Amino acid sequence: MQTPHGQNPCLDIFPASATNDTRKVSKINKSLWPAQAEFLDFIMFHGITELSKSLKLIHDLALYLSDIPIDEVEKSALFDLKILLENFEKILKEL
Repeated sequence: MQTPHGQNPCLDIFPASATNDTRKVSKINKSLWPAQAEFLDFIMFHGITELSKSLKLIHDLALYLSDIPIDEVEKSALFDLKILLENFEKILKEL
């Protein structure tokens, strides 16, 4: 949710008393933690399409246009980036 002070998680889902309660971990499939809600809210506010395009550009620049040798660490990082990109695209399709 956008407020005058920036992005804030949906606090009506998570009361302040529940934010540090470890008993809520078992309910992760039903709801989000405040940091997760804030992250998703930021993504939605910024724009999934723009983030997806930016991630694809970074992936392609690093993979196809870079002279830097790509070892296992770099391959893993590019794969992580691709996972994030693909999941943004899945979210976009569901909107």
